[in-house]
Amino acid sequence: MGLFTVAAKSSGSLENRKFHTDYGQLLVDGEIIETGFVVVRDTFLFTNKRLIIIDIQGISGQQIEYLSIPYGNITRFSVQTGGSFDLNAELKLWIGSDTIPLEKKFNKDLSIYEVQKVLASHILK
Repeated sequence: MGLFTVAAKSSGSLENRKFHTDYGQLLVDGEIIETGFVVVRDTFLFTNKRLIIIDIQGISGQQIEYLSIPYGNITRFSVQTGGSFDLNAELKLWIGSDTIPLEKKFNKDLSIYEVQKVLASHILK
């Protein structure tokens, strides 16, 4: 997998099948992965019920955090695009009553607009 991958919305896409093979054990009955984004070592899975962020930690990558965020618990989010000198983009998610957002950085290979579009489509239902 490259530094950045976007799975097609089609549940039959090769990338979505790989997501289901790799992370299917995280899903509950009736939950499907609609789309996913891989950024360097992290994966963002958008299911029909929640956002799952897979954060690979450490040098060896053996420690993995699986963060599950039901869409209804995301109170707001912001996207900051990269500038002329800093090409990285940033996503901030406010979850529940937390005053400090969860922050994730994205490299220049990612269209942060695609991520925010998928996120907005789930939150604004």
